[in-house]
Amino acid sequence: MTNTSQDNRQMFFRGIVYLCGFLLFWEWLRPLEEVTDTSDISIFVIYAAFCFFLSYIQLPWYFSSPLKLVGLAFILDGLYMPQRFLSKEWFGFFYEHIQYNVNVIMDFQWWEMTPLFRSLLFLLLLWLMSYLLYYWFVVAKRISFFVILTIIYLTVLDTFTVYEAKVPIIRTFLISLTIMGVSSFVKEMEKESINLRERKASYIWVIPLILVVLASSIVGYAAPKQVSQWPDPVPFIKSTATGFGGGSGGSVQKVGYGTNDERLGGSFVQDDSLVFQAIAKDDHYWRIETKEIYTGKGWVRDDKGFFQEVPSQNLVNVLPYSDEVKTEKKNAIVAMEDRASFSKLVYPYGIQKVLGSRAESFELNRTTGEILPQRNGETIKLDRFSLSYNQPTFSFKQLRSASTQDPENIEEQYTQLPESLPDQVRQLAATIVEGKDNRYDKAKAIEGYFSRNGFEYDTQDIPVPEENEDYVAKFLFETKRGYCDNYSTSMVVLLRSLGIPARWAKGFTGGTETQQVEYNGEMYNKFDVKSSNAHSWPEVYFPGVGWVPFEPTQGFTNPTDMYIEETDDNEEQDQETNLPDQSMQDPMQKPESMQEDLFSDSGGGLSSSETWIPAKVLLGIIAGVILLAGLLFFYRFHIQMVYYKWRIYRNPNKENFEAAYLFLLKSLDVKEKIARSSQQSLREYAREVDSFYQSRDMGILTHHYERLLYRNDIQGQPWDKVRELWENLIKKTLS
Repeated sequence: MTNTSQDNRQMFFRGIVYLCGFLLFWEWLRPLEEVTDTSDISIFVIYAAFCFFLSYIQLPWYFSSPLKLVGLAFILDGLYMPQRFLSKEWFGFFYEHIQYNVNVIMDFQWWEMTPLFRSLLFLLLLWLMSYLLYYWFVVAKRISFFVILTIIYLTVLDTFTVYEAKVPIIRTFLISLTIMGVSSFVKEMEKESINLRERKASYIWVIPLILVVLASSIVGYAAPKQVSQWPDPVPFIKSTATGFGGGSGGSVQKVGYGTNDERLGGSFVQDDSLVFQAIAKDDHYWRIETKEIYTGKGWVRDDKGFFQEVPSQNLVNVLPYSDEVKTEKKNAIVAMEDRASFSKLVYPYGIQKVLGSRAESFELNRTTGEILPQRNGETIKLDRFSLSYNQPTFSFKQLRSASTQDPENIEEQYTQLPESLPDQVRQLAATIVEGKDNRYDKAKAIEGYFSRNGFEYDTQDIPVPEENEDYVAKFLFETKRGYCDNYSTSMVVLLRSLGIPARWAKGFTGGTETQQVEYNGEMYNKFDVKSSNAHSWPEVYFPGVGWVPFEPTQGFTNPTDMYIEETDDNEEQDQETNLPDQSMQDPMQKPESMQEDLFSDSGGGLSSSETWIPAKVLLGIIAGVILLAGLLFFYRFHIQMVYYKWRIYRNPNKENFEAAYLFLLKSLDVKEKIARSSQQSLREYAREVDSFYQSRDMGILTHHYERLLYRNDIQGQPWDKVRELWENLIKKTLS
């Protein structure tokens, strides 16, 4: 057999191994569409295949790296870049994203990273994995570790997420048997130095390999399986896991505030992790945002909403009320936990001002009510801040007599329903409000409907509607079991089916009162608001009044204060109620001192030096250690080169020279892939190295090494020449 034919045969075997390695890696990418927000992984699979191909054909790095980089830029351009490809504006747009995301990472606000930057990191990971898998599978021939890791990965996803891994595990099993069979065959051929001279003989081994793979698969599939002997660990593990969830339905989720509500449903486990503490007079709901478009499966935001900058002391138009609504001026202080996974502001109804925060201004979305703190043009997460708000109190008479003529934009935006909504939902709404002649009584009738008709509050075993099912209809007519999302969404949809504008609000309930604190002679309440206090509720629009919250969820109390109007004798008292609370003026003028006094007490208040700094310092230390370890690993040969150079310069003797020479052999093996075989003498190996470098340095250095090794000729060694030869060779090897 010619050397060329033998090389081609080895290339073929390596190609099979590497192709199977790519197929295994593909199994890592497949679940992304189901367990993440990635809608299509095809472009990432194509880029991974491109990187794997370039690694397999072993192009020099100065060819392969630019090709991979251009492919990466082309993908990012197609996904996110509005400018002309590789234009000056294109690079400027890319640089702004990198600069912003670097600042986000430095501030440990990982959730604020842009989709472009996340895709960039993922593409770089694919690039790295193509090289690593080539090294593991083809060079080092260490296949078992990645096979086992892939099986563990799929089984964990199958257990803890919505991903169904029955078929992927079978595919992985077949690929793994194939790749391990081919790899073992190649190893044995190399170990025994067997040359397959006939083409037929070289492929005859394929038959038993195929038979073993098929037989093992059939037996594994057909054999009886014993039922599970242990209880399901998922609920326990999820209940003790950290972080805040709130993703879209299907799997068991952790209760908490989340941003993706496109697919509601699924079970929840409780999480009592503290999100923030509040100092306030009264218990009330903490609002974050609303969503406007109901899809039949969940909620999405309206594209008409946009953010505009507002000063921190001018937030009066977030939830505007008419002058006829009675309000009482109040203040509160909020201390956010560092582990809170969102940067949006939590605020009470009637918010006016935000004081004592690190924000220079705020970005306000008037459609959704979201408020984003800004500093130096970037979104930040506040730690502590003071709030001034006018808490509204609504009159029964005022709400009952409210007009039914809604502004055109309100009616258009907040009565939207999908065409697929079953007619029985509209019929039920009409039945519930039968005999009611005003908007408030209709809203109250729907609010109270759930408590009178056998509905149950539950967070476990809550089904997710199928593709042809409506989320609200399934809850109203089939399950009658659910949590706040089910109740609040159902009330909004029932109201909209009657032509009454309503929207879906999200935030937190008031939390748990832990103690009372005194300031300026007055008593305030301290509340712990936990992840389990995340909540959703409906808001109903009343012309001439504004948006009024309701509470249909069983076990929860309506957060709205109501009163019955009396005679005009109470006008003076009402006016007094609307006057600012003078006792709170001093604390609001000195928010920092008030915050320190109220949150540094012995009753469990938050302390900045004890709550925020250690977490960031710890993360910084961990990141620094990981970075340092990576740098040490990457430059390990350069560090060892300095060490051995120091040894032979400091004390040129037999021991140090031998250690330096052996290090050179190891470097040639790892860095230049010039490995010395067990049958090869040092002189033969030196000639191979000199042929590679087109020099005579390795032969001369080896001559001096053998004289020292076999003759113990220490005094006759030209140490200056030896050091120079060794240094030249090691620099070439590591360059």
